[in-house]
Amino acid sequence: MPRVLILTASYGSGHNAAARSLALALEEAGARVDIVDHFRDLVHPAFDRATRALYSWILRRAPVVWGLAYGLGDRLRSDSPLVFGASRVGRRGLAACLAALQPDAVVTVHATPAVAMSALAAEGHRLPPHTTVVTDFVAHSQWIAPGVDRYCVAAEEVKHDFIARGIAADRIVVTGVPVRPEFERPVDRAAARTAHGLPLDRPVVLAMAGARGAFGRLAAVARALTRISVPFTGVIVAGEDEALARRLRRLVGGAPVTTLGYVRDIPGLMAAADLLVTKAGGMTLAEAMAARLPLVIFGSLPGQERRNERFATRQGIALVARSRRDLVTVIEQALTDRALVKHLRERLHLLGRPDAARRIARLVLDRRP
Repeated sequence: MPRVLILTASYGSGHNAAARSLALALEEAGARVDIVDHFRDLVHPAFDRATRALYSWILRRAPVVWGLAYGLGDRLRSDSPLVFGASRVGRRGLAACLAALQPDAVVTVHATPAVAMSALAAEGHRLPPHTTVVTDFVAHSQWIAPGVDRYCVAAEEVKHDFIARGIAADRIVVTGVPVRPEFERPVDRAAARTAHGLPLDRPVVLAMAGARGAFGRLAAVARALTRISVPFTGVIVAGEDEALARRLRRLVGGAPVTTLGYVRDIPGLMAAADLLVTKAGGMTLAEAMAARLPLVIFGSLPGQERRNERFATRQGIALVARSRRDLVTVIEQALTDRALVKHLRERLHLLGRPDAARRIARLVLDRRP
């Protein structure tokens, strides 16, 4: 039985979601899988907590700072002295982990363990085949390292961006971003609506902002939904933030909008919906594409989300609202313009890759040293 090590990090929920989806696909294909959090398990739990708290604070209080840092990082090589040794963080712990587990293959779903693997290769360590899975819809310099054997990317456009940055085309495979296996199974819309207590006779607008809803502008979305003039039913998913859920329930008042906390059955909710209002997180975008669910993007954070948003609009799978007033207009247009929605769904059908996890699993297990 081949053994696969998946290296992830708990910055946002997308990396860990991708890791879990890949683990399921690899196990189904006959592999033994270990998931290791690079910062928590290979550096130190206190380092993990401190850096995640700082990351969260910046995203909540000073997102422009994150956008500037993200843009600066894209101008630097991953092994540049100006990244202050970030490529070597956790390197010793990673070497010990590899020696202990002796995996037949390594998959990274976060940039830091990817470049740490590359640093070990540069030092002369013998390493198993290394695949890195890029969980956003962009190419970024901090994902690029000479020791990566294979890049799995979300779309052809992303592949072209990596090629433009000097990566050989035969090292890049367009697989899609791995999503949970439920997205591969056809779901009857009427059954999904019944399961979630939603009406069958009017359009459903789903709003969410990832597992940590506070990072998005859900309060502004809630206010916009109270001003929609066409018949609809709204569902807002606040995620793990209970205080936010209570605030949203107060904001929607008597509007036909239900506010939920953390939801496990996101595939079912997406199957029930006609429209998703969300910021452009990589995993949310990948799941919406897998579900063929038209998007209105609103409140994306500077950095990778703004670039994901750019990808979605260029590919014709999303509308974008820049303000709350604009959001009301765009939602109403999406609810009433059938030709527009038909176009969005056709593009989603072409680009969605619900089987991405299985594709990547096959690639990883077929690879030989």
